Amino acid sequence: MVKKSDSEKIRELADLLNETGLSEIEIESSDTRIRVARGGVSIAAAPVASAPSPASAATADAPADLSTNPGALKSPMVGTAYIAAEPGAAPFCKVGDQVSEGQTLFIVEAMKTMNPITAHKSGKIDQILVANAQAVEFGEVLAVIS
Repeated sequence: MVKKSDSEKIRELADLLNETGLSEIEIESSDTRIRVARGGVSIAAAPVASAPSPASAATADAPADLSTNPGALKSPMVGTAYIAAEPGAAPFCKVGDQVSEGQTLFIVEAMKTMNPITAHKSGKIDQILVANAQAVEFGEVLAVIS
């Protein structure tokens, strides 16, 4: 059963979801996790275990820590990563593509501002570690360029 305080939290999160344009948002306290996503809400009691994201499942055979790889292209901010300029458009890059230093590879939306993420070096895209419209953290590896 949803407590009144949980209902208020859900409403606040839903408002924040609409305000920011995100597809989902989640908060967690010691005994409750509330996740609000477009099309549904779920509440779970402790213990809380997170499911692997599609990006982490896709890179299961990748080395554990790509952040030290010199070809790692990292997100310079927290936001939502996009692989194309607009819905339905071709992606900026695909695995195997040759890219040039300074070429736009992703867009990270932060506070309703679209920030181009450019290649830090020329080379071949070995891995793309994010899905379209995926939330990313500061320093998270988006792609690996060899």
